[in-house]
Amino acid sequence: MWIASLLVTTLTFALTPATTTPEPTVSATICAKYCDSRDPALAVGDRRSSTATVWGRGITLHLSDGDDMGWGSIADGDPGDELWLDRSFDGGRTWSGDSRIGDTKIPAGQRGWRTLMYNVDDPGAHRFGALRACGKAGNRPEIACTPWFRTTVAANDRAEAAATALMQFYDNGTGLWQTTGWWNSANALTAILDYSTRTGSRNYHYAIGNTFDRNRGNNFTNEYIDDTGWWALAWIRAYDLTKDRRYLDTAVIAADYMYSYRDGTCGGGLWWSTAKTYKNAVTNELYVKVAASLHNRLPGDTVQLTRAREVWDWFRASGMINGSDLVNDGLNASCVNNGQAVWSYNQGIVLGALVELNRATGDAALLTRARRLADASTTTSQLHSNGILRDPCESGDCGADGPSFKGAYARGLGELDRALAGRPYRAYLTRQANATIANNRTSLDQHGLRWAGPVDKIDAARQHSALEVLTAAL
Repeated sequence: MWIASLLVTTLTFALTPATTTPEPTVSATICAKYCDSRDPALAVGDRRSSTATVWGRGITLHLSDGDDMGWGSIADGDPGDELWLDRSFDGGRTWSGDSRIGDTKIPAGQRGWRTLMYNVDDPGAHRFGALRACGKAGNRPEIACTPWFRTTVAANDRAEAAATALMQFYDNGTGLWQTTGWWNSANALTAILDYSTRTGSRNYHYAIGNTFDRNRGNNFTNEYIDDTGWWALAWIRAYDLTKDRRYLDTAVIAADYMYSYRDGTCGGGLWWSTAKTYKNAVTNELYVKVAASLHNRLPGDTVQLTRAREVWDWFRASGMINGSDLVNDGLNASCVNNGQAVWSYNQGIVLGALVELNRATGDAALLTRARRLADASTTTSQLHSNGILRDPCESGDCGADGPSFKGAYARGLGELDRALAGRPYRAYLTRQANATIANNRTSLDQHGLRWAGPVDKIDAARQHSALEVLTAAL
């Protein structure tokens, strides 16, 4: 299994401008296992994560995984050369601009020096951090910094490292994930819940109640019916993990809200939004999964199951599943398949929906249909390049929504895979997971959009998708 400590031995950064980005709230001193400003001579380990150079000086970041602390060193320098650490709690997007941590200079008579040791994480505030070492030569303006790295604490394997990297986007104040949108945050929470369920990790449980309490005002409903479905699924997963009934009750409210936008236009099905202008795949697939999931968790239920069957029967006959067993986006004004893009998430949600409906009914034909759909979506050239999953938008700009699509696909395929004897799709999922690890990952285990690489940009939607495929492959 891949280990975070083996990530990089030596990297060199180009010279960087002498600027920093201020972080809104920075604790002056953090105390965890030890307090900041500890002597590196006391470190239990010394993993040299990376080195940068400026005017012949070597600037190195050292990490002590057993202490969850790090320090910087400078070598081949002159007295007066400056050295410090930057510490970030949002994946390197911002850091302290007011006081550089451990700021020090090479003293007279020395060619090298080091900072004191500082905490990477702030566990008391549920903040997962990262460090980098920076330095400059005398009065010269150029600054060189190593890449950002963290210890192997909460990053002992590749899935845990990806989960921790996702939590670096989490805003404790809003209960949502920075850099992404409302429905994407529901998927980010679900990714954390999926990971926690599969591994037994309790690292991120604090986020569940925090997200719920800070955002429950409208019971996670809004004008987009599919958004409501994503949140309903998140709270069903939260109930599975915690057994806290308020999460399941909220999912019931969300499901009833969704169903209130079902009518007889095009023969049935749910509208995409309260404007009632479009009937599409994602909304109806999500509803089937939500309703079937609720039936499987509500003793004596008949209403949710009846509705789930009804909407599945309508969706199956709607024409949105085309002759290649792939799901197009929705229906046109004439109530026929509009031929719009085959998005990965539409291929995955239906798989999870059929798994839940099979559990509710015992109808083996549902899993047979799911396998046919999965066989089509895992092999189609419309969604793959050299065997690696790729949405149609990835040749250009996937906007704010597209980066979440493949995560939803991997989740649904993983649910089907685990429901079938022999796990027939595990090799496929492992291939996708290995691709993003090998080609699409930063020094902080952040993943970009294209699993075949290279990293394009970093945000929580891209990250939760990578975490889902890493979890599904477990």
